[in-house]
Amino acid sequence: MPEALAFFRGKIVPLEDARVSITTHALHYGTAVFEGIRGNWNEEQRKLYVFRMREHYERLLQGCKMMLMDIPYSVDDLCGITIELLQSCAYRQDLYIRPIVYKSEELVANLKLHELESDFSLVTVPFGNYIEADGAIRCRTSSWRRIDDTAIPPRVKISGHYVNSILAKTEATLAGYDEAIMLNQDGNVSEGSGENLFLVADGAIHTPLVSENNLKGITKDSVTKIAAREMGLGIVERSIRRSELYLADEVFLTGTAAHITPVGELDNRPIGSGDQGPVTSRLRDYYLDIIKGGNPDYLDWCAEVPMEA
Repeated sequence: MPEALAFFRGKIVPLEDARVSITTHALHYGTAVFEGIRGNWNEEQRKLYVFRMREHYERLLQGCKMMLMDIPYSVDDLCGITIELLQSCAYRQDLYIRPIVYKSEELVANLKLHELESDFSLVTVPFGNYIEADGAIRCRTSSWRRIDDTAIPPRVKISGHYVNSILAKTEATLAGYDEAIMLNQDGNVSEGSGENLFLVADGAIHTPLVSENNLKGITKDSVTKIAAREMGLGIVERSIRRSELYLADEVFLTGTAAHITPVGELDNRPIGSGDQGPVTSRLRDYYLDIIKGGNPDYLDWCAEVPMEA
């Protein structure tokens, strides 16, 4: 039977025992870095595959470097801990895997990162669709601007800066939309509240530059490679203005949680046909097959989790 477990303070424990003090530094100041990793259950094969796990942990350690965090684990160690936890939990369904490195010192009046201890924890939970919508989603341009790299670096997943995304997402959903599109301080398109963005126009795929203050996305990188290998399409990275999205043939969002999500409407204007476009559809079909270990050409992206019968 599946069991809710976590890796906490160096060992696997029941989830209810993975607790931190109210005085933990990360709780008060957002001094943590995290990742979102997908475990994808292949019902036909009866196997669980973790998608691009190494790349996620490489980015996690980049975040640790940014936040002056030291943990006694390499990328190989972190992958091994993840496999062990997934085997112990024994879930046989799609999962969301959340590793987090945080300033664990129980101290609330110190703003000096280099003086604070860090710890690593890991939890995994059953997870379905991130955005509950049938077909293409409805978006609005957020009134909240994307934070700038000179304020908090958005290219890694620092927990404190996600307040920016949360404000945008909440604003959009309270107004009746599914997701927010965020602009940077110059008015250029940055990303969704939790996804990278692509547009299709005149037979080419375009995406904002990382310098537009978006996350250096692993799903974004996957889509770029799939488009080139399987469809012969290159990705143009450039600055994109808000008005270009209205006139695009297709717009779609990508992320570990969101997979590949088509955008059918932005600010009450239909994008293309208002539904999932043909380029998005083909990419999505490839991607969803790949992440479940269904394409032998991409098995190096998928870590199989050995499970007892």
